Amino acid sequence: MRTPALQRAEPRRDTRAEVDREAIRSNVRTIRAAIPASAAFMAVVKADGYGHGAIAAAEAGLAGGADSLAVAFLSEALQLRRGGIRAPILVLTPIPPGEAPIAAEWDVMLTVASAAWMAEARSFKNPYSPAKIKVHVKLDTGLGRLGLRERGEWEALVPLLAARDVSVEGAYTHLATAGGKDTAYVETQIRRFREMTGWIEASGIRPRRYHCAGSAAALRFPELAMDMVRFGAAMYGFCDPRWMPPGGLRPALRLTSRLVQAKYVAKGERIGYDNGYAMDESGWIGTVPIGYADGWGQGLQGADVLIEGNRCPIVGRIGMDQLMVRLPRDCPAGTTVTLIGEEAGDCITCAELADRIGSVPQEISTALATRVERMYK
Repeated sequence: MRTPALQRAEPRRDTRAEVDREAIRSNVRTIRAAIPASAAFMAVVKADGYGHGAIAAAEAGLAGGADSLAVAFLSEALQLRRGGIRAPILVLTPIPPGEAPIAAEWDVMLTVASAAWMAEARSFKNPYSPAKIKVHVKLDTGLGRLGLRERGEWEALVPLLAARDVSVEGAYTHLATAGGKDTAYVETQIRRFREMTGWIEASGIRPRRYHCAGSAAALRFPELAMDMVRFGAAMYGFCDPRWMPPGGLRPALRLTSRLVQAKYVAKGERIGYDNGYAMDESGWIGTVPIGYADGWGQGLQGADVLIEGNRCPIVGRIGMDQLMVRLPRDCPAGTTVTLIGEEAGDCITCAELADRIGSVPQEISTALATRVERMYK
């Protein structure tokens, strides 16, 4: 039988992510100061707040001055509502039409990308419910992902949007190349968006807000702020240095673990699955309890970690639960390993790791699995 002490104990892993909520609040304040004061601020907290924790990120963003929130799916919006978040929420991906009444009852705004979806969504709504279906119309100006493209599609949608149980809260698009060197395609998309908003105005529909700019577009081209900007990556500290706002942005995530073992390995011996690494000279190898099941994928083989102020490369194939690093010397079990964050004047960023796998910083943070405990500052 367990002793009372053991019954109260909660096992904790050495691998954990520390989330700095003040960094998110500060980033939102910094961004607000860099965009036109007339533009509303929509904080994007999809994918569990880009891996930082959805509710914590939403609360920090709102505390920093955000006016509303955006998520990818209705389930994410309901998580926020059940967590006590009362701010306006937009779901960016069209949901199954039969779930529109749920969104209406929880006061969640939906993306509409076709007349067929709107008609079906209204068919599910209880005609006696006072709750309206609140929508933002998505316009595809060149990303090729979601939205209306032709005027005929808009005209088919107009009578459905004019219904008494529908409220048109916004119309928006998303830019495909806002971070690219050549701005010609951005200009093409903006011209197309203005043409399409002309259709809307001519129809008599009056959305409350027009918006087109995400993090990169809003910081790089403040003139595109329109009525609202959508900030995701930047509020977590992910920003291209070329359009970093005055004062800079702070990374909100730190990922650490601890060595579980260090061993001396002779020259020529092999390390890891498939004998993936051969010791070019004798030295110390450390084992760290994090692997691809935690979101630290095999593409990060060769990346550095920080141990006692030293950059130590990951060697051999990354396993499901552990990885190995080349140590400069014998280090005791329990020594801190920094995978993301600052240590002794050096820093490993999500951007550095993303460059290794040919991706973006937010892929690194969103890949972190739920079994990696989040600790909030």
